[in-house]
Amino acid sequence: MQPWSLRQALDDIALSLVFFTRLPLPAFDSGGRTLAQAIWAAPLAGLAVAAIGGAVYAVASGLGLAAGPSAGLALAATLLATGGLHEDGLSDVADGFGGGRTREKKLDIMRDSRIGSYGAAALGLSLLIRWSALSELSGVADLLAALIAAHMASRGLSGAFMSLLPAARTDGLAAGAGSVSAETAIIGAAVGAAALLLLGVGGAIVTLLVLCLLFWAFRAICLRQIGGHTGDTVGALQQLAEMAALLSASVFLP
Repeated sequence: MQPWSLRQALDDIALSLVFFTRLPLPAFDSGGRTLAQAIWAAPLAGLAVAAIGGAVYAVASGLGLAAGPSAGLALAATLLATGGLHEDGLSDVADGFGGGRTREKKLDIMRDSRIGSYGAAALGLSLLIRWSALSELSGVADLLAALIAAHMASRGLSGAFMSLLPAARTDGLAAGAGSVSAETAIIGAAVGAAALLLLGVGGAIVTLLVLCLLFWAFRAICLRQIGGHTGDTVGALQQLAEMAALLSASVFLP
């Protein structure tokens, strides 16, 4: 990988924001950078999403809403900020892995825009787990720390996942994104992991270990089910990691 310039880094951050969020950003020239090259900056897109959720929680809490409704509004804000991109991946993977008997059938189901019972159940559980974890946190500072840690760390896994698994299809988002280099994957993972320090040193170590186990387990499942990764599996991994990090935050934050 060639040495980065400041312009390339800024292009990568902008490209990640455009791809991973629905924020109204101005048009820009990516300088020929690809998603595979810019994936290291995915945690920074997660930082922006977390900041939006934290701001909504602060306003709701300041208006006198209880922790539960405030957490629900914060979660809704993060969904609006991303357009449900990763949730869509989670539901597609649940439907495909749960309903398909062969590799080809699983991939076909994952491409179907309709949602089935497995996907609906996965989405419902994801929302419930994340909301319940956020509702247990006391105060704006703790909730913002939890959101930043979860959204950054979960997206930091994306580059490594794409680097360590072949694309399951010859077309589609994952194949079109290109090959992620080991250096890019490591940088993205490190940026994401650094955010876990907001949970305290002990919380960061435990959460990192949990995320590593989750990563390798899901990698093995994807290899067995479809022989590689797709855009949907990257989104599903983000959701699983976000849930794990938020549950950890509910334990380690006061």
